[in-house]
Amino acid sequence: MGVHRITSEAAKYYAMREKIVGSTLSILGIASEKLDELNKEQLERLGDLAAAMLAHAPGNAGKMMPIVARLFWKLAGVKEKEFKFVEIEEIEKEIEKLKKELDAE
Repeated sequence: MGVHRITSEAAKYYAMREKIVGSTLSILGIASEKLDELNKEQLERLGDLAAAMLAHAPGNAGKMMPIVARLFWKLAGVKEKEFKFVEIEEIEKEIEKLKKELDAE
């Protein structure tokens, strides 16, 4: 058995996407258990995170992202926003910030 290396750009994107999808689902799950502790800004940012994942999440996870985004935005008391394309690197930064805020390390 050898070491598996991710060399092509497509393979690198796929690996990063899978990592981000898992991290997003994890942070949204943690947040869902702490709804009473979250402020409106955090709720809005969680909705923004779910919306940003729409373009990157495959299958049923992707179908759920608009639903989750709308629920968090509603809890935050903000109107539904436009679902814009966000680069994976930006999503990863936001996940790390939210992890720290939610003590989800």
